[in-house]
Amino acid sequence: MAKTYEEMDAIAMLKADHRKVEEIFEQFEKATSATKKQALAEQACLELKVHTIIEEEIFYPACRGLIEDDLLNESYVEHDAAKTLINEIEAGGPDETFYDAKVKVLSEMIEHHVEEEEQYVEGMFAQAREAGLDMDDL
Repeated sequence: MAKTYEEMDAIAMLKADHRKVEEIFEQFEKATSATKKQALAEQACLELKVHTIIEEEIFYPACRGLIEDDLLNESYVEHDAAKTLINEIEAGGPDETFYDAKVKVLSEMIEHHVEEEEQYVEGMFAQAREAGLDMDDL
């Protein structure tokens, strides 16, 4: 049985969010109707906005000084780029020429971002655990 958010530590919750968004992007790729694609894109954008707030207001500040500054700074820049694309997706619609392309690029950006956070040894999550950051307290 899957754990609830209350039973997870901070990293487990962030990873669960990553899997959820990955699944939404996979569904978007398979969707054929414009209505379904728009609903999935909107869901992905909402999930990412909430996730970004959690990382930027709670997780990243707790990591500052404990993990590589470059990695943390790059994460903020990646978030800013994703926010720009999210705003464009939300302002557009599936009838827009570049709508699917924007969602695809956002998906690829998020995939890269997730890889940097979740790398086994050098990733942000591994560095935070190694530094002894209390994941249950977050």
